[in-house]
Amino acid sequence: MSSSEPTIAELMIQCTRSAVHLEMRDHYGVAHEADDFRAWLEAGQLDTDPASPDWAAWVNLVSQAVARGVVVRRARIVSEPVSDYIRYEHAATIVNLQAGEDVRWLPRRRASDIALPGNDFWLFDDLVIRWGYFSGNGAMVGHEISGEHAAVKLCSEAFEAVWSRATPHAQYEIH
Repeated sequence: MSSSEPTIAELMIQCTRSAVHLEMRDHYGVAHEADDFRAWLEAGQLDTDPASPDWAAWVNLVSQAVARGVVVRRARIVSEPVSDYIRYEHAATIVNLQAGEDVRWLPRRRASDIALPGNDFWLFDDLVIRWGYFSGNGAMVGHEISGEHAAVKLCSEAFEAVWSRATPHAQYEIH
């Protein structure tokens, strides 16, 4: 897990065809989201401005990739009833969509017979995986890059299986 490994942004910039992201946790303790999440919990306030400092870099990165012809998809496997964090993510997903991502949701009970990797991942052009490692409380603890053929195949097949069963964001109702 070297700091010299490419970032998600660098991998997205190099991407030419597809970037897919599979999220499988019910809570992420991402430090830069902490204040926004707390404001949403306490007062229902949520930053959904794609030009805000918290979103602008991501929106620009994704929209530039999409403009180059890259298909950017995100699938989330979630327990139901969903956690507060998933409610928060669902409410904020409007910005991902505005950037050009396609987002779908799959209830965990519908993923039981899908062979899934043990960690969240990004897969770029069906060639490069960026694993995301999280602590038990959801804090990011590291990442790793892999191009190992069997792992790429697992991630690609897992993502496509999830995607085919998942519900598009606009139709997914929070339970």
